[in-house]
Amino acid sequence: MKLSIVIPIFNEVSTLEQIIEKVCSVSLPVERELILVDDYSTDGTRDILAKLEAAHPDWHVCYHDKNRGKGAALKTGFAAATGDVVVIQDADLEYDPGDYLALLGPIMDGHADVVYGSRFLGGGPHRVVFFWHYLGNRLLTTLSNMMTDINLTDMEVCYKMFRREVLQGIVIKEPRFGFEVEITAKVSRGKWRIYEVPISYYGRSYAEGKKITWRDGVRAFWCILKYRFVD
Repeated sequence: MKLSIVIPIFNEVSTLEQIIEKVCSVSLPVERELILVDDYSTDGTRDILAKLEAAHPDWHVCYHDKNRGKGAALKTGFAAATGDVVVIQDADLEYDPGDYLALLGPIMDGHADVVYGSRFLGGGPHRVVFFWHYLGNRLLTTLSNMMTDINLTDMEVCYKMFRREVLQGIVIKEPRFGFEVEITAKVSRGKWRIYEVPISYYGRSYAEGKKITWRDGVRAFWCILKYRFVD
């Protein structure tokens, strides 16, 4: 089995090398494939990627010619993936690649086609950050569950793992953070077997580079309604 690790990147010069080191150092019982998609970074991230690409010609490094958004970067990464299983890894340090084993478990055991991490099921360490982000997340997850008739606890989580055939049957339309809602709606519509596992979370502040804003929450709310009816 091969795991494709898709990393969408935008202006992560301070964390990129650290997260890639963590991804590469985690012990896994499967082959791994790295796919790095730069969404037109302007802070020196591309210089780091160029060095990494030269040092690791087996990695897939993709460069967008303009900033298109996280969903667009993931669409590019998914198209390049050749693994049996695909996981999303943000380029900051909020999520720990050490949780890959927990995510892989239900798939390797033959129980799941899709596995979501959850920051609300317990598990490892959780940094205490923003109350309103937490409340907004729970609200959006609840509304999404009402539209999809599934009972996730953390729809907006980064860590989503898929058998590749799941992604091959889905056309991604949302270019930015609306991706989380869209992929959840389309996975639920496909009647795939979905599991959740607890993960750790090392949230960061806006001063540390957090990018999601209330505008993304408004878009997510609209997408919940939209993808209830639109394929």
